[in-house]
Amino acid sequence: MWGKTGFNDFNVNLLIEHQCPQCGAPATLQESDRLYPCPYCRVNSYLVETDFFRYMFSVDAASGKELIYFPYWRLKGMLFSVSPQGLEHRFIDVSLQGSESSVLPISLGLRSQALKLKFVSSDARGRFLAPRLPLSQVKKTLDTRFSLHLPKPILHQAQIGESLSLIYSPFYIQNGVYDGILNQLVSDSVPDGFDAGQVPGGRPGWNVRFIPTLCPNCGWDLQGERDSQVLACSNCASMWRGTAEGMRRVKFAILPSKSESAVYLPFWRIKAEVSGIALRSYADLVRAANLPRVIQPGWEEIEFRFWAPAFKVRPQTFLRLADHLTRFQPGGHLEADLPKGKIHPVNLPFTEAVESLKTIVAGFLRPRKALLEKLLEIRIGAMGRLLVFIPFVETLHELVQPEYRLAVNRNQLRLSGNL
Repeated sequence: MWGKTGFNDFNVNLLIEHQCPQCGAPATLQESDRLYPCPYCRVNSYLVETDFFRYMFSVDAASGKELIYFPYWRLKGMLFSVSPQGLEHRFIDVSLQGSESSVLPISLGLRSQALKLKFVSSDARGRFLAPRLPLSQVKKTLDTRFSLHLPKPILHQAQIGESLSLIYSPFYIQNGVYDGILNQLVSDSVPDGFDAGQVPGGRPGWNVRFIPTLCPNCGWDLQGERDSQVLACSNCASMWRGTAEGMRRVKFAILPSKSESAVYLPFWRIKAEVSGIALRSYADLVRAANLPRVIQPGWEEIEFRFWAPAFKVRPQTFLRLADHLTRFQPGGHLEADLPKGKIHPVNLPFTEAVESLKTIVAGFLRPRKALLEKLLEIRIGAMGRLLVFIPFVETLHELVQPEYRLAVNRNQLRLSGNL
């Protein structure tokens, strides 16, 4: 039922060494993994993310040294920037110091992709320095850095599909500052009287948590891909997402298809309260987007909904799908049943889709000069959501939705694990 809709997968995600929470067997996870099926005990476990994951490098070279772990923020995702000239988008994968230091490297470089990591746990040896730069400041720094060569003014920026983590890299002091992995001198400059014990931090107090993947409704095994944010129960036709409090039910529906070989892609249909522009009905959309349609009786009563992919894909494709479906406003009969065909995993959570709403408005708002006049005043708050699975026809290179005139390259879906 579940499955990737591309060819053989290739991935450059972070690799994390861990162990099965049930039997203790060694395991290697990718950073996007949430569902872990242990090949030894055959038990599925779901990795819960509370705020963000904290990783550390495995250290052998500096055995016996008093290690100091320095924090680096790592962000990966899509960055959209809106200016009067249009929309700019790019994929970002960067690391930045979690605390200001003129002595230590400003980023991790390629180290996080080349070396395996471990989850930081309470039994880790060493002193872990607390990040002094808040995440909000780090994001602002990134927005500024990537906006230097964009047309001005920047009216709006959004980071979507964001993967956030804190990575700790080891160092030690011995007549200088040494890299704890390579045992190489990083800097021979150590502040007079430096005492790592006086720097905010200490022993870590974090532990990762796995929860069972049993359906809370009927006790059946939940199913999904390893990167699925939403799992399905084929016994009682329900869907669930993992949280720190356990599994929570997800409201979903499908657009039915007569084809048994259809591939279902997930989308978030979002009800939102919009201020600064009239956008409550389909008629409002026709006016705001200047669509070539004559407003018909009854269109004022058809509620407007945003649509956004519930799966990761390249920035330009994400925006194209969201823009097209939001303009189209798919209707028709919806069924609250699991799709009978192959389901692409839901790996972009609702909270990330919400970040795209103002960018979607910027894409369809007409005339373009209205961007300058209205976009800064527009406020959007999500009020409700429905996970909708739309059937696509599988061809050699694409997934095609003929009714909505949509096509998605299968290769892009195959490589989406890298995003």
